[in-house]
Amino acid sequence: MKILVVGGGGREHAIAAALSRNTSTAIYSVMAKRNPGIDALAKKVLLCRETDVGTVVGFAQGSGVEYAFIGPEAPLEAGIVDALTAAGIPCIGPTRAAARLETDKAFCREMMDSNRLDGCPLYRVFHSESDAVRFIEGYDGDLVVKPIGLTGGKGVRIMGEQVDRAGAIAYARSLGGNVVLEERLLGEEFTLQAFVDGKHLVPMPLVQDHKRAFEGDTGPNTGGMGSYSMPDHMLPFVSKKDYSRALAIMQSVVAAMDRMGSPYRGILYGQFMNTLQGPRVIEFNARFGDPEAMNVLSLLSSDLTEIVCRIAEGALTPSCATFKSRASVCKYLVPKGYPDAPHAGDPITIPENPRALLYYANVEKNSAGSLSTLTSRTLAYVGIGETLDEAEHHAEEAAAGVKGEVRYRRDIGTPALLERRITHMKELR
Repeated sequence: MKILVVGGGGREHAIAAALSRNTSTAIYSVMAKRNPGIDALAKKVLLCRETDVGTVVGFAQGSGVEYAFIGPEAPLEAGIVDALTAAGIPCIGPTRAAARLETDKAFCREMMDSNRLDGCPLYRVFHSESDAVRFIEGYDGDLVVKPIGLTGGKGVRIMGEQVDRAGAIAYARSLGGNVVLEERLLGEEFTLQAFVDGKHLVPMPLVQDHKRAFEGDTGPNTGGMGSYSMPDHMLPFVSKKDYSRALAIMQSVVAAMDRMGSPYRGILYGQFMNTLQGPRVIEFNARFGDPEAMNVLSLLSSDLTEIVCRIAEGALTPSCATFKSRASVCKYLVPKGYPDAPHAGDPITIPENPRALLYYANVEKNSAGSLSTLTSRTLAYVGIGETLDEAEHHAEEAAAGVKGEVRYRRDIGTPALLERRITHMKELR
């Protein structure tokens, strides 16, 4: 089985690694920069922009690939799934129209609203700078300011947390007024990802990501500094009722997209805020999260290649995807100055034989095998254990063994940080 993996980050390394567990699967890769981990797994690699749809399709056809797994969001917005499908290559990833759940925040909110779906916060869509500013000035409370299009997970500004009212107005002006303004939600965030075949949805373990750059959840937002999951695949501040409601929301979204003529196939990522009233939708992503993919795919005990086939056939069942009853902790190492002024070109060395899984991301490996930083997240370690403590210990031990001008958040997956989440939820409820 020949499968094309599009993308070159830590998420895509995790996808390729999971696919490679099936020894009959041959991996082909398209990525903008060479990822050493994917490079070692792939039979053939093409270095090009992942949004260069024509070149990617030509490579796929010339290589005789049978399926394609799309990692990042930008090629989805560029219509790569539409083009590959037209060329007879089924994809794990939604069409351009279905990917609007992520790529067009106004579409997502209006779709939920028009279909009367649960979990949608109060919102307003603006395309006028003056109208957006007037609304912010007159709103009695805190708002979330979201650009309508893609921002790589870093474009949201939250009043009362990152900006004041004047800052929110300035940010809306900088975006030309093309924003979605939403009520600020208070609670604890969690991520629910699922395999989707157009009608059927199979969920994966819950994960909590950590967006803030520095320990104690301080500093600017990033693409994600790390994440963790629990052995029972739940989170201690998410009740069974909360989980069932979040899953029902995701199922209702898949059904609505089908009714609207844009059936959703691929990975659906739901980011929720667990509030006093239960889970509310922060956003949907049209692909695996990064780092969350590394948590769930490291725990996947079934054959990802078989899941790919089932998605393409519209034949997903709950038994298709099984996961180990283990905890996972992912810790990302990032270059000096990340995220505001990342420094590239610093050499790093990694420990030999760590008790954690290594996923390469934005890192350069020269002909001598030496590694150096680039300008985004460098690499990640995922610890697996019977308990969260054991998983965190493995991830921490490996991350601490990396030498060079990189840093990471030591607090991710620790009892102290988890207890803060639990206490916060109890205070709200």
